[in-house]
Amino acid sequence: LATSSRKPFRCAAARTDSRMIELTDFQKIGIGLAGFGLLFLFLGILLFGDNVLLAMGNILFLSGLTLVIGVQSTISFFFQQHKIKGTSCFLGGILIVLLGWSIVGMIIEGIGFFYLFKGIFPAVINFLRRIPIVSAIFLIPGVNAIADRICKSSVPV
Repeated sequence: LATSSRKPFRCAAARTDSRMIELTDFQKIGIGLAGFGLLFLFLGILLFGDNVLLAMGNILFLSGLTLVIGVQSTISFFFQQHKIKGTSCFLGGILIVLLGWSIVGMIIEGIGFFYLFKGIFPAVINFLRRIPIVSAIFLIPGVNAIADRICKSSVPV
């Protein structure tokens, strides 16, 4: 057999790049938990408000978020003075879902989510307007009017 003088194949991910973010084991577990939480929330909504899936999704998402950004950062994010209304709606909606009122709880959670992240929405909308296929959605008159109102009413991030 002839031996080859070729260099062995190395995966690009095996290289150490200074621009890559190093994740701890807790953060990796947190990303998995948050991903499964979002999956369970999606399935719970898809199955017309299944209480068990929504409750598990909420618990997994919050625990995953806590593991990814840390306990102190999670507490400081949710309990800032200007985010109290959003935090109370979001956590109250989770409590209502856990008590069995899934549709009402998800509506209240949605309101809390909007209040918690309303400062980020203008940046997200402007980013989505630059994506070729998605930008066509913003050409619809009603969607365009709502997006413009959100972008003008919020303070830029």
